[in-house]
Amino acid sequence: MKLGIIGSGKIVHEALFAMEPVDNIEKTAIFARPHSLDKAEELAKKYQIGQIYTDYEELLRKSDVDCVYIGLVNSAHFSYAKQALLAGKHVILEKPFTSTLAEAKELAEIATKKGLYLMEAIVPMHNEVYEKMKEVFPNLGPIKMVQCNYSQYSSRYNNYLNGKVEPAFDPELSGGALYDINLYNIYFSVGLFGKPQQAFYFPNRGFNGIDTSGIAILQYPEFTATCTGAKDSDSPGFVMVQGEKGWIKMGIHPSFPNYFEAEYQDPDNQELVPSPSGGMQRAMINLHFEAKKVHHRMTREFADFAEIVDLNEASAAKKALDNSLAVMETLETARKYAGIRFGVDQ
Repeated sequence: MKLGIIGSGKIVHEALFAMEPVDNIEKTAIFARPHSLDKAEELAKKYQIGQIYTDYEELLRKSDVDCVYIGLVNSAHFSYAKQALLAGKHVILEKPFTSTLAEAKELAEIATKKGLYLMEAIVPMHNEVYEKMKEVFPNLGPIKMVQCNYSQYSSRYNNYLNGKVEPAFDPELSGGALYDINLYNIYFSVGLFGKPQQAFYFPNRGFNGIDTSGIAILQYPEFTATCTGAKDSDSPGFVMVQGEKGWIKMGIHPSFPNYFEAEYQDPDNQELVPSPSGGMQRAMINLHFEAKKVHHRMTREFADFAEIVDLNEASAAKKALDNSLAVMETLETARKYAGIRFGVDQ
């Protein structure tokens, strides 16, 4: 995969480092706006990127990239992705996919018509812990409760409290806790259980109306998922799923799952056994799964993207795109329930 890097901010620095072990990614070109040219030059030198552009249209027209990775501010995702797709390039979009569901659907339609791949860079969906959890879930029986929490005090929150609004807290640029951090919780729920019947959001809002934290409620036919996300406070992160026959808990925040623990009823032993408290309980199987160490949390997703492009794995790309569309619909439904408006909203 010959990749064009679009942007020069913090997430692009991480992405380039993450790609280093992926042999089938050729970092062909990088784009930055003129005022960030020095940053692009530094990255190009560090990661051996052959071409530097300050004109996006020129990169799409002149370079031989077959895919672009867009690591720009949320509100720019749609326009840059659309331009790339129309130019015949595959697109990897940093999360959140777009600002609105309508934007996501338009991009998906263009990609489908032109036979291109449109993929969202979202770490948990490219992770062995997530994959193993899906294997264990049938042992839990009917699901009854899902609880997720990803809370991390933002390095930009102090500036926000002092009246300086950076993109992460700017509704004009599609910022806020729901789309930046609670998105990971919602991705887990939608990825594991599909699109909910309904979504609600109860935010804590800052002086400019943006959500600095909040709780999303996702209603499924047989259970409810609560998704807590905060950029204004800290908490240990987790994903907890409870079923009639057992439970599973993923530790650490959901943006980089590295282990989980599970306990579920032993299907071969239906007898009650003594419990530590002196009573009787079901015979249970205990499981601890820990992921192998990786170069960077984003490395696996870029390896997967390169494989999809190089091997023309259309079914994998479609599955990922369908999941992104379901998440976008859930996010937008929750956001509009809370009355949070972005600059792109009509």
